[in-house]
Amino acid sequence: MNKFLKQEMKDIALSMFRKNFFGIFHGSISSKIEKDQFIINKRDAIFDNLQESDFIKLYTKKDYRWNEASLDANIHLNIYKNISEAKYIAYVMPPFATSYSIAHDVIKPLDYFGSKIIGEIPIYNPKQFDDWYERAGIEIYNYMKKNTTNIMVIKGYGIYMYDRDLQQIAKMVAILENSCKILHYM
Repeated sequence: MNKFLKQEMKDIALSMFRKNFFGIFHGSISSKIEKDQFIINKRDAIFDNLQESDFIKLYTKKDYRWNEASLDANIHLNIYKNISEAKYIAYVMPPFATSYSIAHDVIKPLDYFGSKIIGEIPIYNPKQFDDWYERAGIEIYNYMKKNTTNIMVIKGYGIYMYDRDLQQIAKMVAILENSCKILHYM
């Protein structure tokens, strides 16, 4: 696996962890490396101290390695398989955006950067969490394709985002989280 790519993923993950976008064991980050391959963090990865061994290369054909991968690996796979623009994917749970999503149906940033860069974002309601992981792999990429968006805020769950640039993902999550923080204090 490409050392530069893994180092970039480690650096961005640490930055996002410090901003409280990742939990100790919650969240995921991945990169598509070939048409049928991607790198994702392992299930037990701790985001403030990712090591090279905390990443695993997966193929679209599932094998024994999938048992070590993040619980979100299937969701990442479906996004990569169905959305060709996706090069990087992150699942984050920034506290203000996640809590704001519980009580609202849409995020309408009032601050300059949120308004100009992100704009209004609808909040997806999974309705029930009992079977969410069974449905999420299909519902997330379907929502993104149908709505031609690379960001999905899920009520009470967090944010899925893909992009061609990993730093862009971190930037967009930071802007969205800041907008929700402002809305929270209004």
